[in-house]
Formats: sequence, structure tokens, C-alpha cells
Amino acid sequence: MKWVKTLALATALALTASGCGTLVSKDADYEGSITFSLALGPDSHHAAGAYAFAERLAELTDDRISVDYYYNNALGGEREVVEGMSINSIQMGMASTGPMGGFVRSFMLFDMPYIFRDLDHVYTVLDGEIGEELAAEFEETASVRIIGWTENGFRYETNSVRPIRTPEDLQGIKHRTQESAAQIQTWRAFGTDALPMAWPEVYTGLQQGVIDSQENPIATIADVNFQEVQDYIAMTQHVYSPAPMMISSRYFETFSEGDQEAILAAGEYATGIQREASAEAEAAALQELLDAGMEQTEIDREAFEEAAQPVIDDWREEIPRDLIDRVIATEAEPGAAATEQEGTS
Repeated sequence: MKWVKTLALATALALTASGCGTLVSKDADYEGSITFSLALGPDSHHAAGAYAFAERLAELTDDRISVDYYYNNALGGEREVVEGMSINSIQMGMASTGPMGGFVRSFMLFDMPYIFRDLDHVYTVLDGEIGEELAAEFEETASVRIIGWTENGFRYETNSVRPIRTPEDLQGIKHRTQESAAQIQTWRAFGTDALPMAWPEVYTGLQQGVIDSQENPIATIADVNFQEVQDYIAMTQHVYSPAPMMISSRYFETFSEGDQEAILAAGEYATGIQREASAEAEAAALQELLDAGMEQTEIDREAFEEAAQPVIDDWREEIPRDLIDRVIATEAEPGAAATEQEGTS
């Protein structure tokens, strides 16, 4: 029933947004607005990418096409938003890759610990052959087109028990994971009592001591005020989480060829802006956490990578096309994480 209501709301909003302008037709340029779903709020690094997309799209279409934003999962959770784009009840959105593995198993790649070394490595992978391959597979399977590998960022562990430097420091800590077999296996390999828990329950769970620990991108940690219930942040950087910018394939195909090119160009432009905003948000959020009294610790990365190796070995055959080994073998292009001036001007 909840899913039916979510779809009904999403359909109504999408139709309302479409009704604000001329009916989309492949034979003519579109004039009107596009519905855009965001998991975070209007001041987030996600929104920075959405605003950049709209700005460039307006420039490229002489202000014919605008964007209507729906913040903080107003059109449904991330899984519902991806499903909505798949059936064309939601036109565009930005969502984490967490639920996307349920559509395409290849996206379980982003649950694998320590296969991405740094942002240069990440962007070399996602902006290259592997990123193109993943996007093509997702469009073919789910009818959702990825127009930019925007991001949540690397994820870090926080807890209220002790500073973490090695996996041994995590022994016995009650750690919240997402409902992912790979994540549960990873955190058990690190020594925690791994407990899957729905996101809306996490803050209360930490506050009441049901769990001691969680992991998220730094900007998210600060956004939900985990510093109020957590004392330590470990710079684990164990998993990288994209939050790709996407459009319903069925909706995209209704645009004229010129408007399609404009949408793709705007997505490429917005990706650089959003990544830059993500880096700035992470730096500001980390300082906010430290100012609030959290203690930051650097980890023994080699020890964590060694603990994670059995997880990678177990999933190597589960994730298709040798993707794990291909990612690990990819040589990072130096400076790939630096936004090129022409991409942001």
C-alpha cells in the first residue's frame, strides 16, 4: 500500500510538472519543466549538482526548459525513486547506488571494501570504460539513463566506544549496516557485531545504545548531527558511494535530438560542479564534527585491507565481468579528481 501511494504521488507530481509546459514531443523542442527528485535538502552537495544542471540546461535551450526540485525524498525513498524513473512516473533524480544493486547486480561493486584507492582512482574508473559499461547496463535493464556520476563520497566509521585505528579496535562494537549482505559480511570481518538497521532508526539507535557505531560520508554524518551521539570518527574511507544523476529513459527518448544533447551536456557539466561541492562539503563537515568535540583517528589501512580481502574474494564471482579485478587493476590518472576549469566555467 505504501508503494502504491508513493507511485500515485510521484505520478501526480510528474504529470503536474509536465503540464506546466508544452507536451514533450520528439518532433519539436520542449518548453516546460522537468521533475527532479533529491534525497537531500536544498543546501546539500546533491542540490549543488542539480542547480548546475538546470543552469546549464537553461543556457543551452534559451530558457525553454526549467527544473522543479523535490527535496528530502519527497517523491519516495531512493529505491522508490529509481523504480519511479524506471516506469517513467518520475522524470529525473539523484540517488545513491545502494538500492541499484537490486536492479543490476554489477552495482554491488560499490559495496566492496577498499577497491577504490582515492578520488583520482574513482574518477578514472567512473569516467572511463567501466563507468560507461555500468551506465549502459543499467539503462538496458532498468530503463534509467545515468547522465552523470555525481557522488555521496567516501564513507567513514563513527562510534561512541573508543578511537579506531585497526580492525582489532572494532571487536565487539555493535555496528549498524545497511541491509546488504556484502556490508554485513564486511563489518563482521572487521570484528564488529554487525546489525542491519533502517536509516530512520539509526540516530535513535545510537542515542539509546542499541548500536554503538555507524558509517557514512562525512557530509551526511554532520547533516544528521551524529556528533551529538558519537564521540569518535575514524578515517576508514572503506567504501566509495556514487549518487548518480539519472533520467527516465522513456522520458528522455521523447525529447528532440537537440534537447537530448543539451540534457547530456548539462549532466556532464553538473557532474564536475557537484564533485567540487562534495569535496567542499566534506572538508567543512569534518571541521564541524571536530569543533563539536569528536576525536579523529587515522587508521592502519593495510590492516583493514587485509581484513577485507576475504570479502572481496567471496564476491569476486558474484559480481559479473571481472569488475572487481578490473577496478583494482585500473591505474589512476593523476589529477583526475581536479575539476578542469573549462568544465566549471
